[in-house]
Amino acid sequence: MGLPFRDIVHPEELPWERLSGHTLAVDGYNAIYQFLATIRQRDGRPLSDPQGQTTSHLMGVLYRTTALLGQGVLPVWVFDGKPPELKAGTLRTRFLAKEKAEAQWHEALAAGDLETARRKAAQTSRLTRPMVEEAKRLLAALGVPTVQAPSEGEAQAAFMAARGQVWAAASEDYDSLLFGAPRLVRGLSARARGGSAPAAQVIDRAELLSTLGISGEELILVGLVVGTDFNDGAKGYGPKKALKLVQQHLGWEATLRAVGIDPAEVEPVAEIFRHPATEDVVLPPFGPVDETLLERLLVEGHGFSVDRVRAAVARGRRRPTPPGPDEVTRGHQTLLDTFGGGEVG
Repeated sequence: MGLPFRDIVHPEELPWERLSGHTLAVDGYNAIYQFLATIRQRDGRPLSDPQGQTTSHLMGVLYRTTALLGQGVLPVWVFDGKPPELKAGTLRTRFLAKEKAEAQWHEALAAGDLETARRKAAQTSRLTRPMVEEAKRLLAALGVPTVQAPSEGEAQAAFMAARGQVWAAASEDYDSLLFGAPRLVRGLSARARGGSAPAAQVIDRAELLSTLGISGEELILVGLVVGTDFNDGAKGYGPKKALKLVQQHLGWEATLRAVGIDPAEVEPVAEIFRHPATEDVVLPPFGPVDETLLERLLVEGHGFSVDRVRAAVARGRRRPTPPGPDEVTRGHQTLLDTFGGGEVG
């Protein structure tokens, strides 16, 4: 679901080639849910192989990853672990919403309303453990590193970015900013759909806080008032109204009490953002593509077109011209030659 911060966050747009050579920690669950929601047939059914197994997630991972690599952007995929206990209510709400959407999808199909059917079907997406494991095997075949987070993938991605192991966290949600990511990149979904977005959306957290006139703690406070995956928020408060209140700098407890929230009840939620469950990881290197394994998984296993798979790999191996010294700072990162020969970071 993520935080509805679109109205108060104004990202800088950078051409994708300006990110060449940078490593991004991609929020894996966030990305794959997008694939399952958007890569569907006209009637809303997910893409599937001749055996009826869903393949939307594999198609999305293949094309997004090779599109980024072809642009010189180096994605490290980070996958969720066990969710915090406080997320149980959100997960239950999502489950019920999916059941309702599934019933509405079937009703729309029966009525011949394909537009509504496809829209409702997108809300029924379910990510299973076998799908995640398949996605990891696909990434391994592409020579792309993956990281298993102990809990929230966004938190682990933000932690890696804060430590300088990657240049930025990449997600369509804004939660990474509350977890402390120094930079957040959005827009990967549009990039992977064939480059329809001419630029990446880059949010610098320090610049954002300066522009809004608040601290990192107060950004968490805005989230608590609006509502997060771990608390419901205050009734009648959207991001603009919550920000305006927090900008008065009344203090943590006074702000929460002003909107009818007991500070003690949301303190555990604040702690999830302040000190999320993360782990120190040694990022594995990018490796060469294992074309035999790739074709066994996609072509033999799911009926993908061998020509399209090979074309995607060829696209990923294209090496664009890196940015000049006066452009985006690349730090200590280097562009890897055809996926291999160097370390991430």
